[in-house]
Amino acid sequence: MTGSKFVYVTFIRASAEKIFDALTKPEFTQKYWAGTRQESGWCVGSPWKAFAPNGRMVDDGEIVEIDRPNKLVFTWRNRLFADMEKEGFSRCTYLLEPSGSCTKLTLTHEIDVSPSKVIEGVSQGWPMVLASLKSFLETGAPLEESTKWPEGI
Repeated sequence: MTGSKFVYVTFIRASAEKIFDALTKPEFTQKYWAGTRQESGWCVGSPWKAFAPNGRMVDDGEIVEIDRPNKLVFTWRNRLFADMEKEGFSRCTYLLEPSGSCTKLTLTHEIDVSPSKVIEGVSQGWPMVLASLKSFLETGAPLEESTKWPEGI
């Protein structure tokens, strides 16, 4: 694929099942991902939507591939910023693999646009979101910095 790509790898002391749930269930995402919730039927072809705490849809897409709890692939279109929305759909992949007492989580976010405002944006956001996910699953507490929706957005 030509375009832009962001890849992030982390190791989490939790099962793939727990991580998959934390990535997809709103009761978890709201705790570590700035109060956001995701909605989907979580099967191939079903819509995927992400909502800010105020109920505004901020991202949308479609489930492309799902192999629970090992892999989830979905398209992603940013609806917050016009310059990102006009780039169209990006593709987000979560890959979960056993690694000793941990699970290796590899996130790949890519788009057929170069340079990409979407990839520039997610490369700033994903590290905090995934660090907070790791903290939440390992200690029960997310990172404080990731619990509030940014003001003015």
